[in-house]
Amino acid sequence: MAEELKVGDAAPDFTATAVGGKYGAGREISLRDLHGKPVVLYFYPKDDTPGCTVQACALRDAWSDLEKRGEIFGVSVDSAKSHEKFIAKHHLPFPLLSDPEKQIVQAYGVWVEKSMYGKKYMGTERSTFAIDGGGRISAIHRKVKPEAHVDLLLSSLPE
Repeated sequence: MAEELKVGDAAPDFTATAVGGKYGAGREISLRDLHGKPVVLYFYPKDDTPGCTVQACALRDAWSDLEKRGEIFGVSVDSAKSHEKFIAKHHLPFPLLSDPEKQIVQAYGVWVEKSMYGKKYMGTERSTFAIDGGGRISAIHRKVKPEAHVDLLLSSLPE
């Protein structure tokens, strides 16, 4: 297991399919393509589940305040097709990254053992990473509560 990422570390690069927002039905992007701009990666467990929907819709509702602060991407291990349905159903204005091979969630250390009703399984920890224009991690929020996510983002991103 890689050492846990810290504020100030170089953000792990990735290549993934971005769906939604200015990326439409899907386009491959890399973190290095976004160099010079602040980037937010918010990791969430699964499209169209209760907590993830609350989180995504809160971001949608605060989009006018958030979009001018940087590039914001939701990241899950769901397929691009699943992302398309989630975006359409909830009118999400921001792109989602599809990570079915779990490369991004593993690189950022958010693919973790979880437990529900005594059963252990692997899944995505709801976490957010803010990355400055130089590619360094400027803020990390782990085990984010869906309803508190927008306030955390607004407090950790420059205006």
